[in-house]
Amino acid sequence: MSTISVSVSAWTDVASVDALTPDRGVAVMVGGRQVAVFLLSDGAVHAIDNHDPISQANVLSRGIVGDRGGVPVVASPIFKQCFELATGRCLDSPEHTVATHDARITGDRVHVRLR
Repeated sequence: MSTISVSVSAWTDVASVDALTPDRGVAVMVGGRQVAVFLLSDGAVHAIDNHDPISQANVLSRGIVGDRGGVPVVASPIFKQCFELATGRCLDSPEHTVATHDARITGDRVHVRLR
């Protein structure tokens, strides 16, 4: 019988809700990794890697938040490719994705857990 060890990161407190502006991103460090956190105007919170795989720059937190067909996205500020906030899938270049992470609001704090 073999045992599989799965490493699950803990929730990390990254910011107060008041520090976030709806429909804008902020870059935070979680476990030595740059993560872009987005608070949407509907109150949903999302976390994705800040690294844009197309431009190779850590800039997604500065992208333009919007939606495509009702799906929340962020457009990279460099080449404008859109990434789905829930899945990390690039809508303009399907061969590219970014990692998504768990995000939640507890009280007045935003927490992120790396996947």
